[in-house]
Amino acid sequence: MNDTSSTPSATPIPNNYGVATSMADVQNQINEMEAFFETGATLPVDFRLRQLRRLQAYLLAHEQEALDALHADLGKSAFESYATELGLVYDEIRLYLRKLRQWARPRRVPTPLAHFPSSSTVYPYPFGVAAVLSPWNYPLQLTLIPLVDAIGAGNCVALKPSKTSPHTSQFLRDMCRELFDPRYVYCWHGSNDMNDWLLQVEFDKIMFTGSPRVGREIMTAAAQNLTSVTLELGGKSPVFIAADADIRRAAQRIAWGKCLNSGQTCVGPDYALVHEDVADEFVEELQRWIHEYYGEDVLASPDYPHMINQKHFDMVCQLIDDRPQGTRIAFGGRRNPTTLQIEPTVVTGVRIDDPLMSQEIFGPALPVITWRDVDEALDIVRSIKHPLACYIFSESRTFQRHILDAVRCGGAAINDVVIHASSNRMDFGGVQNSGIGAYHGKVGFDAFTHYKSTMKKSTLIETGIRNPPFNEQKLRLLKLVMPGK
Repeated sequence: MNDTSSTPSATPIPNNYGVATSMADVQNQINEMEAFFETGATLPVDFRLRQLRRLQAYLLAHEQEALDALHADLGKSAFESYATELGLVYDEIRLYLRKLRQWARPRRVPTPLAHFPSSSTVYPYPFGVAAVLSPWNYPLQLTLIPLVDAIGAGNCVALKPSKTSPHTSQFLRDMCRELFDPRYVYCWHGSNDMNDWLLQVEFDKIMFTGSPRVGREIMTAAAQNLTSVTLELGGKSPVFIAADADIRRAAQRIAWGKCLNSGQTCVGPDYALVHEDVADEFVEELQRWIHEYYGEDVLASPDYPHMINQKHFDMVCQLIDDRPQGTRIAFGGRRNPTTLQIEPTVVTGVRIDDPLMSQEIFGPALPVITWRDVDEALDIVRSIKHPLACYIFSESRTFQRHILDAVRCGGAAINDVVIHASSNRMDFGGVQNSGIGAYHGKVGFDAFTHYKSTMKKSTLIETGIRNPPFNEQKLRLLKLVMPGK
C-alpha cells in the first residue's frame, strides 16, 4: 500500500522492518530518510494531504484492531479508547484536511519603508527528518497526533513508540510498514538500546512525550546538534476547590478525570487542595460518584482500566501504603495483583512532605490537602513548580482569575479537569519543568515548521540612501523612514 506517486520509487521493505541491532542500523535508516527529504517529495501540499487521507482510511479500516491493542495494554474500554485516543486522532486529521492548504501557503507581510522597493514573504518549510518519541500511557494518540502534525508540515518522520505498551506499538509498526515508504515514515521497535542509539543521531526536530527526567536527557542530546525540541513532560497537576464550589459537580468531574486511564494521564488531577469547610463533603461526593461510575466493586467493572505493568502497579501501591502517621485512606485502597488494578483511593490528612506528594503519582490515588487561606494552597503549588495543568473549582470569577494569575502551568480548566488537552484549537504543552513548546492543530503545524522570512528587492531602482558616503541629507532621510517617534 506504499503511496509512491509523485515521489521517487519506493525501496523494498525488509522483513526485519523496525528492528535495529546496532547504532549503524539506526544511522543508515536516518541517512536514507534525509536523502529522501532532499528530493523534495514531501513538500507538495497535495502529497501531504494524500498521506493524511490514507492514514485516516487505514485507521477507519483497522479501528477494532487499534481498540483491541489498547485494551490489551491498558485494559481500556472501547468507549474510553475512542474518546481519549482514536477520536482525537481523527479530529486532528480532519482539521488538517480542512486547513492545511491555508497554513502551508506563503504569507505576505509588510516591508519597512527603509527597504523600498521590496516585498516580504514568510515561507512555511519543514525541518526535515523529525523524531517522534512517544510514551505508553496514551500510546496511540500521543504517537499519531504528532505524526499528523509532522506529516502536515512536510517532514519525514521517525517514530519510536514505547516498548512498555507492546500491543499498540506493534499496531503502529504494522500500520507504518503497510502505509508508508520507509524512507518517508519509519517506526522503530523499542529495545533497551534504541533510546541511546536514537539520541546519538542528528535529527532536524525531536518531539518527546514522557517524564521530566528523560526530557532532560533528550534536551542534552539535542543540544549537541542544536536540534529544535518539543517536550511534553507532565508534572503534579493541582485541583483547587474553593468553599463556594459546586461540590457535587466538582466531585463528579474529578472522579471521571482521576479514574481516566486508571490515573495514568499526564494532565490528570494529581492532588486536591480543598477548602477545609467543604473537604468532608467533597470526599463523600467523590466516593459516591466513583461507585456511580464503576459499581460497588470497582475492580470488577469492565470499564475500569489497569496499570500498564507490574513495576508501575507496585510503585503506585507503595506510594499509597507508605503513608505517614496522621494520614488515612478515606476510601479505596484495594488492589488486584492479577489484573494489575488499583481501586480509586483517596488519602486525607496529607502534607507537602508526604510520599504521595514527592512525585507525579500516575495512578488512581488522590491526596487531599485542606486549606483555609488560599495563599497556603498556592505556596504548596509553587514549591512543586510548573505543573502541566491546573484545575479550579469555584463559582467566583475573582477566585478563578486569582489562581490563573498565580500559578505558572502549561494549561488550565475551570470547573472541569483534563478537557482542555482535547481541543486542537488551543495549543497543548507545558512550561519549564512540565515541558517546552506545544502542539495540536495549527500550533502542531508550527512546531514542525521553520518559517523562512524572505525579502525580495526590486532591481528597477536603487535609492542609494544606505550606501556610503554618508552626509546630513542622507541622515535626515533615514530619520524620515525610521522615525524615533
